[in-house]
Amino acid sequence: MEGANIVDGEQVPVRHFGVILTPSNFREIAQKLQAARAQFIIEPQTRFQGLPGEQLTMFVRDPSGNALEFKAFADDRMVFAKT
Repeated sequence: MEGANIVDGEQVPVRHFGVILTPSNFREIAQKLQAARAQFIIEPQTRFQGLPGEQLTMFVRDPSGNALEFKAFADDRMVFAKT
């Protein structure tokens, strides 16, 4: 993928817009996107499991082709934690 960095084994688009959700909101949106057969750049998953900064994350593209990241932290205090 052009313009991507490897993060926890995944190619994350360098240019993207992100939003932080609660874990329950993240799961609800992930289910809706999966039911709508959205094309994921990165499928819903847990990143940095068991480490500071553990998070749920997924990437999709909006209708204009922009990369969107949805994430939720196991502990909101870890938003800026180094992994």
